[in-house]
Amino acid sequence: MPVAEHVLRHAAESPSRVALRGPRGSLTYAELAERVQGGARHLRGRLQGRGALVAIALEDPVELLAAVLAADLAGVTPLVGDPGWSPERWARVAAAAGADLRVGEPLPCVPGAPLTPDPRPDDRAWACFTSGSTGRPRAVVRSRASWTRSFPHLCELTGIGPADVVLVPGPLVSSLYAFAAVHTLAVGATALVPGGRPASAELRVATAIHLVPHRLPEVLEQAPGLRTAVVGGAALSPRARDLAGRAGVRVVSYYGATELSFVAFDADGGGMRPFPGVEIEVRAEPGRALGEVWARSPWLAEGYLGGAKGPLRRDGQGWMTVGDLAEPYRAGQVLRVRGRGDGAIQTGGATVVPEDVEAVLRKVPGVGDIVVIGSPHPSLGSVVTAVVEGACPPPRALLEAVARGGLDVAQRPRRWYAVPALPRTGSGKPARGLVADRLAGGDPEIRRLV
Repeated sequence: MPVAEHVLRHAAESPSRVALRGPRGSLTYAELAERVQGGARHLRGRLQGRGALVAIALEDPVELLAAVLAADLAGVTPLVGDPGWSPERWARVAAAAGADLRVGEPLPCVPGAPLTPDPRPDDRAWACFTSGSTGRPRAVVRSRASWTRSFPHLCELTGIGPADVVLVPGPLVSSLYAFAAVHTLAVGATALVPGGRPASAELRVATAIHLVPHRLPEVLEQAPGLRTAVVGGAALSPRARDLAGRAGVRVVSYYGATELSFVAFDADGGGMRPFPGVEIEVRAEPGRALGEVWARSPWLAEGYLGGAKGPLRRDGQGWMTVGDLAEPYRAGQVLRVRGRGDGAIQTGGATVVPEDVEAVLRKVPGVGDIVVIGSPHPSLGSVVTAVVEGACPPPRALLEAVARGGLDVAQRPRRWYAVPALPRTGSGKPARGLVADRLAGGDPEIRRLV
């Protein structure tokens, strides 16, 4: 069922319920349905036939979601990008993806007879960009069913329903936050979409939230009514889960990728297990301790638009991978993901997975977040280098003591740096590649810890 159809049903049943609240105002479900109908009529007048691709670049998240739902109702595919891109970059990106139309202003509300959703099995109903933490943006396209049919499973795991006020505190160009907003509207709840860091008033009324792990501790202090936190994008530390438990907040964390959608989830701190409908294999080469995570499920994306190259690979049997590494796995066990294979650090003949090192060092008091990268070394190839985020980072002696206690010799950072704030991707993950570039370029904000 198209998400727009859910919205139209909610508008008929609960017209005065607030659907969206953003930085410039709110829309009830009745008002949102009217905007969606009028915008869909506009798009059908501009585009001939089904399946056209509409690039949407709107700064106001309320207007953006109204346009996305209008595209959904009109039977065309919305491609959500970064409104901060320059016109030149947008032109290049939209051309590479094969967009038929670019929407840079709120859609006009064209009057006329109500449109009826007409879903088809082969509809491509959503496209968004991914760059991970390193590469250039690639447009990932998926069928409508690959998202919407997972909604009931997420509702069952999180308990999110029509009575909730769901805070979506990140940019909708990120599939993590885009999915959160669309899921909220599909279930008939109220979506708070501030378009940036949420205000205290929004935090006070939120009952559920989707976010990345490093944001959870600060949110817990300011959101007294929070009941559920859905956490994705990176590994969640046991400390953060413990803090949430003491605040009475249930945490559902998950592992996935834009290309794979949901792969595994952890609803109680017991470890990652397959998301409903997902089969998982970890395929390791002989003699290797870690293998690649492969998934087969109804939630997989179709691929990249415009023939773009990326980490997504298929095996011809319905299995896909983006190259993430994990420990050996068998059905019924916990999945232990250890990061992306192409991000591993080769140092003195040893292979170090940055996420393993980061997981240990995040436990140090005073570490806001941390990125571990490989820095060039004339004889070792690379050395493990840690960049700590924090206005007042802990002393190097403490960091090294924790490293000695929890890491093998090859894993322990030899170089330590601090930065007030790490650069991040659109979804909120630390931008590992950009950190490495800034360090190599002598960025004055990155100082050595001595």
